[in-house]
Amino acid sequence: MAAPRDPEATKARIFAAATAEFAAHGIAGARIDRIAREAKANKQLIYAYFGNKAELFSQVLEKRLTQLAVDIPVDADDLDGWLDRLMDYHRANPELIRLMYWEGLEYGAGAFPHEEERRKHYDRKVAAFAEAQQKGAISSDIPPADLLFMLLALVSWPTVQPHMRRVVTGDTEEDRERLRSSVRMAAHRMTRR
Repeated sequence: MAAPRDPEATKARIFAAATAEFAAHGIAGARIDRIAREAKANKQLIYAYFGNKAELFSQVLEKRLTQLAVDIPVDADDLDGWLDRLMDYHRANPELIRLMYWEGLEYGAGAFPHEEERRKHYDRKVAAFAEAQQKGAISSDIPPADLLFMLLALVSWPTVQPHMRRVVTGDTEEDRERLRSSVRMAAHRMTRR
């Protein structure tokens, strides 16, 4: 007699396989066949659970972003700590940044699935920076949304462009620590009162 189905375990395998597939190939290049094979799941089951490939991508990315928000909440009052935790997270989980950049390549400046939910997600982060600015913990010279966007770019670029990071800044642990320190210094210059 076959073991009973465990839909949650199957979905978890599909998410893991889809994360790897989308991070490697983007939305257009990803193949449901490969995801199904890696997840040891039926293709029809993937479509039944998630709809189409774009929706699966969107759900994978949203789940990863939600997990990041839980693991590394914005802390504008402890900028160094937040930046360090974020850089460590992206170094350990480069697929999240790859997914974000694939999404940008796919949708460009146009609307993307679940955009309103994403906006709300980032509105909470912007509010944390606005609050820190109101308290005087950081400079209010740069609007909080712009500040968050620029800080995220500083933190994520080494993960997006690991080959250029290696060529331009070096690839030893000492080089990485120097770059981390430089990111912190740039963040301080943007937020200094």
